[in-house]
Amino acid sequence: MAVAATPLPDLSHQPELPDTAAPPALPTLTTLPKQRMPAGRPREWYEAYNRRLKAMRLAIALLNSGAYRPEQAPDHVIRTTAARIGVHPPSAVTCRMVRAFIHCDSR
Repeated sequence: MAVAATPLPDLSHQPELPDTAAPPALPTLTTLPKQRMPAGRPREWYEAYNRRLKAMRLAIALLNSGAYRPEQAPDHVIRTTAARIGVHPPSAVTCRMVRAFIHCDSR
């Protein structure tokens, strides 16, 4: 039984993208509704909690963009990803935490 091949679309009329094109946008994902923070904790607890949330968001964005190993995520890549997803640039401590989140055990 023979199957007819579907012709490919003609792409000759589409303009070429310049070499300086922006990197592809990350997919937008639905987020959970925000909840209020518990009251009465020390300030350090809130700072650590928010740092972990930021690191987790960045780790997810890096995994979605194809960085699956800590070696693929130096500080400048993490900071570029933060700018792409609309997060303030992370500190060196947060970058280290992001790499710890995407660390995989090679067993």
